[in-house]
Amino acid sequence: MAPFETLDDLRALLPTLPPPDEAARARAVARDATLTKPPGALGALEGLGAWLASWQGTERPRIERPLVALFAGNHGVAARGVSAFPPEVTAQMVLNFERGGAAVNQVAAAVGARLTVTPLAGLRPTADFTERPAMTEGEAVAALRAGWAAAGACDLLVPGEMGIGNTTAAAAIAHALLGGAPGDWVGRGTGVDEAGLARKRAAVAAGAARHGGHDALETLRRLGGHEVAAMAGAILGARARRVPVLLDGFICGAAALVVARAVPGGLLHVRAGHRGAEAAHGRLLDALGLRPLLALDLRLGEGTGGALAIPVVRAAAACLSGMASFAEAGVSGEVSPAPG
Repeated sequence: MAPFETLDDLRALLPTLPPPDEAARARAVARDATLTKPPGALGALEGLGAWLASWQGTERPRIERPLVALFAGNHGVAARGVSAFPPEVTAQMVLNFERGGAAVNQVAAAVGARLTVTPLAGLRPTADFTERPAMTEGEAVAALRAGWAAAGACDLLVPGEMGIGNTTAAAAIAHALLGGAPGDWVGRGTGVDEAGLARKRAAVAAGAARHGGHDALETLRRLGGHEVAAMAGAILGARARRVPVLLDGFICGAAALVVARAVPGGLLHVRAGHRGAEAAHGRLLDALGLRPLLALDLRLGEGTGGALAIPVVRAAAACLSGMASFAEAGVSGEVSPAPG
């Protein structure tokens, strides 16, 4: 159960979320220095291993129960023609996920991750945020709580989403919290034409004009969607359980932006699984200070990009935990320069 019932409850809870275990990180760095390789030879894997150690509290981290937690919701703003697909596709894709027929099903199976699918609010659409707040407080809290609950029973979490119109909601959140022009955050999403792109820009501008000037959680309530709120809740629920998180694409990044703006250091347990094809995704990762592990020109969502990065993180844990030290392997270490 999530330990909050209102947004103010959540605001009060955020400063109590656990920090990384810096002593475990230091032990991991010290262990890495003894392993049978030149210093720094494993590049970014070495930093990933130390990061995992800081959340698992051990210099020998392991990834054994990765989870792709997929959340689905519909958006009232979709009625403004901001997507190339009708809202009915959300429910149809939920069935496809449940039957194992989507890309994320194949990727999750290939990388050895469990996949859960959580339709939210009966797939009832949010309100059109160009006219009024997307969600009531009760709806936003229910979605946040669903995400928090879904983040249990795993040791690495990838939040994913499905929701026609949700790239528009994500763009509106980014525009409201980071500024810039609406066009900085709007892309083609599911493949809209020029007219659809113009409608997306107009919706984002109208939403930010109507709902700007609020804190991160209120911005989420006003401009987000059920699945975006659930991903934010999952990221926070993972932090409460000291579970590392791999982000997926732009929409998942917008949920992470809410967390980052809601609490200082809110993303210390988070890494970016990939950088997608949408220009706004790279811009958002830059704003969050996150370096992606992969860059495969994906723009699907569904948690696919984050899931594809799971083996990289698993390899980082395996190397740090399983490699022999020079002493254990009987391998001569680096030769020290002769004196004088």
